[in-house]
Amino acid sequence: MTTADFVVVANRLPVDRVVSADGEESWRTSPGGLVAALEPVMKQVDGAWVGWAGQADLELEPFTANDIRLIPIALSAQEVTEYYEGFANDTIWPLYHDVIAPPQFHREWWDAYVSVNRRFAEAAAAAVAKDGTVWVHDYQLQLVPEMVRALRPDVTIGYFHHIPFPMHGLYAQLPWRDQVLRGLLGADVVGFQRAQDATYFLAAVRRRLRYEVKSTTVAVPGENGHRTVIAKAFPISIDTAPYLELAARPEVQARALEIRESLGNPKRILLGVDRLDYTKGIRHRIKAYGELLAEGRLNVEEVTLIQVASPSRERVDAYINLRDEIELAVSRINGDTDTMEHTAIRYLHQGYAREEMVALYLAADVMLVTALRDGMNLVAKEYVASRTDNRGVLVLSEFTGAADELRQAVRVNPHDIEDLKDAIMTAVEMAPGEQGKRMRSLRRRVLEHDVIAWSASFLEALSAARSSRP
Repeated sequence: MTTADFVVVANRLPVDRVVSADGEESWRTSPGGLVAALEPVMKQVDGAWVGWAGQADLELEPFTANDIRLIPIALSAQEVTEYYEGFANDTIWPLYHDVIAPPQFHREWWDAYVSVNRRFAEAAAAAVAKDGTVWVHDYQLQLVPEMVRALRPDVTIGYFHHIPFPMHGLYAQLPWRDQVLRGLLGADVVGFQRAQDATYFLAAVRRRLRYEVKSTTVAVPGENGHRTVIAKAFPISIDTAPYLELAARPEVQARALEIRESLGNPKRILLGVDRLDYTKGIRHRIKAYGELLAEGRLNVEEVTLIQVASPSRERVDAYINLRDEIELAVSRINGDTDTMEHTAIRYLHQGYAREEMVALYLAADVMLVTALRDGMNLVAKEYVASRTDNRGVLVLSEFTGAADELRQAVRVNPHDIEDLKDAIMTAVEMAPGEQGKRMRSLRRRVLEHDVIAWSASFLEALSAARSSRP
């Protein structure tokens, strides 16, 4: 097999398989922050991408799509249930998001996680050229760095963690806590969204493994002395160019006006865009908005909330229950407050193309990003990038990674419903001059620190790690 100097390892391939009615197979670029972040990098280097094609029991040979060499990993239906839906999304995801939902610990899930991580690691080790680089991504593959190092000690290994890392008191609940830490420390550079996440990780390493930790470095013992691992924050961003280009298109601007007209031209449109996930704070947001309407602080004839909740993990019980709760709350508020001409909440349980999303961003006067816990939240940055008119207000949870960077947003504690209500009112009533001042500052940050700057900073750290190795 032809090897590559640079290999990305992620749970999913950057493309989705599409089969037409006549049985013809094609591949289209996947939605999502990771693909948007890495695709520009992959096209600049001699790279390959190792990942699952997203369908159980699908055996595929390596192929090329969008000028990227792809190496598919096959997963059985049982592995999808135990490794992906089980350990990754019903153990690690809730545990790392402050136990907002209770994590489940099952030994057979862990066994599947180890087995699948090994398969990814073996594929990466076979794909990377001598003295090449392997960049592993996210919580589904936390064991891969150590496994790749055992197979290919010549390569430089990076790992980037896209979700939060929990404080030690929560992390210590994980029965396989030490194995996961050792897995991550197989990398030369371990990247996190926030400095806080890196601090929590280093604290866990110090307390669990008793390794020497100094500032952002860990001394990992080995057969030939100690190996230095860097663990620090590299806040991820977006590829801003498509949002700037779409926001400038007359047809997208016209669609934004059309959206406002379809809602009865309210004075203010509030917008929430989230995966349907219990970490996103959708229930809290809807509760706060409903109370503002009930108290008369907002009027349904003047303000509308659009809530886009794209489907997510629809076979997991916690997500099924969440959808029922949210849709019941929306129905109650609309039933209590709607008029023939105006609706309180336009609830949309579906995903949309990027063109439609930019039109929604341009139509919205207020963007509500009120996650209870979030690694970064790229939607906040997409909204800011799209507002080429320097208007609009971003309400941003202090528990998102984006809050560290986007300091001119209206910050909020989404667990505090009264604080959330006051933040919404501050945004709704903000004067145009204040909006412009805040948005210009936000846009400067997002445009300067885009996905290219993010990947360059991480790859620079990997390069420095390579040059410092014995």
